[in-house]
Amino acid sequence: MNIPLLRFLPLLGLALLVAAPLRAAESVAHVYELRTYTAQPGKLPNVLARFRDHTTKLFEKHGMVNLGYFTPLDAADAAGEKLVYVLEHASREAARASWKAFSADPDWRAVAKASEADGKIVAKVESIFLEATDFSRAAFKPAGTARVFELRTYTTPDGKVANIDARFRDHTTTLFEKHGIVNIAYWHPVDASQGAGRTLTYIIAHPSREAATANWAAFRADPVWVAAKAASEKAAGGSLTTAVKSVFLAPTDFSMLK
Repeated sequence: MNIPLLRFLPLLGLALLVAAPLRAAESVAHVYELRTYTAQPGKLPNVLARFRDHTTKLFEKHGMVNLGYFTPLDAADAAGEKLVYVLEHASREAARASWKAFSADPDWRAVAKASEADGKIVAKVESIFLEATDFSRAAFKPAGTARVFELRTYTTPDGKVANIDARFRDHTTTLFEKHGIVNIAYWHPVDASQGAGRTLTYIIAHPSREAATANWAAFRADPVWVAAKAASEKAAGGSLTTAVKSVFLAPTDFSMLK
């Protein structure tokens, strides 16, 4: 073996030892979980009471961060039957561990049993794991004034999610603020089965439902937006969305985000 090389082997080993933890740390990022509960008919008040009095506290006990709890405003979005909420986890692995510990917690099992004495109160549970975009501010803070929230999901053509990200990063989020729309958080699904690589999901806030209508009208009429939209679609060779879904939400009385 070349003797000069032997001299550098200890340094190389040290570099690898330092780099390994750095790579591991870089691979661990907080994840968000968007969950939707459909209540049994007439049982949404029971679901809300269980979350208000017990579930949120047990989530915290097991390392989950409560960010926002909402109910849809419109009947078309199952108003009166659904609870939509967002949790934050230290990582995907931490989420699995937290849910396992929560499900096995004797306090939770007792609460679940008592709340279901007259039958199940939840008919369906949906969960989507999300990661923050590089332009997301994750502004999960109370505003001190009443607001309505809007959960929006954009489905993109194959290979176009980077284009819509660029439009939001460079133009849309700034124009939202210009027109009174508050940026809360922007995400991509983690799993391919739930839209990874072709979906942008985000939450914004408005002072009221009426203000939301006015905000959107002003935004869409803004010449800067019109130009940005046209330029982005020209560069991408067509529309950046194949579907847009919007759900207006009201925060629950126990939501941290209001």
